[in-house]
Amino acid sequence: MHELSIAYNLVEVAEKAAIEAKAIRVQAVYLRLGMLTGIVKDALLFGYDVAVQGTLLEGSQLVVEELPVIVYCAVCKTETILPDIQHFRCSLCNTPTGDIRQGKELELASLEVVDEAPDS
Repeated sequence: MHELSIAYNLVEVAEKAAIEAKAIRVQAVYLRLGMLTGIVKDALLFGYDVAVQGTLLEGSQLVVEELPVIVYCAVCKTETILPDIQHFRCSLCNTPTGDIRQGKELELASLEVVDEAPDS
């Protein structure tokens, strides 16, 4: 399960960013995940729950935005969403295309953090 190692790397990067922002806790991590990454979302979510233990991210939520595959068609001169990742063809004119504009992303988009202790 390579999702576990991806989760550990994600937590490491997010924790470093949180420390640099002087956060005391991370509430949520927002991730953009392209459909062509080969990453299984449920396995990543499970791996995340394991990887956050003992870090500033412990108890935080991983929010995954799944991105469809978007290709550019040179014939139509437009970008279209692939309805099926098994067939790289323009969904308007059915022309084969390999010009991928979206779908390979694995991007830490943002963090939701607590940056100071609540008043007692």
